[in-house]
Amino acid sequence: MRRTARLLTGTALAVAAAGFVAAPAYADDGGSGSGGSSGSLEVLPSSVVPGGEVTVTTGDCENGTAAGDAGAVGAGAFTLAPSTHEGEAIGQFRVPPSAQPGTYEIVANCAEGDRQLKGDLVVTLTAARGQEPRGSVKTGVGGALGPDPVQTAAGVAALAVAAAGGTWLLHRRARGDGI
Repeated sequence: MRRTARLLTGTALAVAAAGFVAAPAYADDGGSGSGGSSGSLEVLPSSVVPGGEVTVTTGDCENGTAAGDAGAVGAGAFTLAPSTHEGEAIGQFRVPPSAQPGTYEIVANCAEGDRQLKGDLVVTLTAARGQEPRGSVKTGVGGALGPDPVQTAAGVAALAVAAAGGTWLLHRRARGDGI
């Protein structure tokens, strides 16, 4: 009886989990609520460290110009102008060094009409892939070659003296001279 109850409970949970996973998800159309249609901005890189430069592009503005706003991340206004690719607008801004980690919405309004475009920018404290960190880590353990060659040489000399002294004492003990 107990085994059957466990089996039925496990099956019911599996079916419920499958229904939850397979449930359809509906995305917000991103409309501004003021009757204007919405589009998207391509934000490159999509993840940046404070102080980094960001490029924003879109092909959704008719004349290729837009007024951008990165005020959410603290960068303020920027302009998107026609690019060398026909029908695309491009603009740039720099993320302030004081920006906090998080996801920020970047907005642009096309020059003609009331079309509002949106894109997300993620600010992180770690460098993007391809950028290796530089410098040393202060762990307190030390390394094989520290920043001071004099201290390294002194440490090697102290180890050599200790090894020689230990060998001499073991040799005396083996001969029976005592310690």
